Amino acid sequence: MQDSTGAKAHALPPAAFAGLGEGKVAYVRQIRSEDLQEMFPGAPPVTPGMLLWALSHADGRPIFISDTREAAFANALENDLTMVSVH
Repeated sequence: MQDSTGAKAHALPPAAFAGLGEGKVAYVRQIRSEDLQEMFPGAPPVTPGMLLWALSHADGRPIFISDTREAAFANALENDLTMVSVH
């Protein structure tokens, strides 16, 4: 495999890629309340049809859930995490 400059590029295995930024980087994304139990198995029942914001570790493990994006970002700041958004 080559990158855009023609230099040889090496692909990262998925497990190594997931570990990048561990403990330093987190991402926030909007989820539907119907998906909450899958991400947070111990979460209480939530009204279907709600849009929530999930803060997750770089490897996808959940950290925090909120009904506002601002609260998810605030939690990241409190924990000294650099935020990235996932679309």
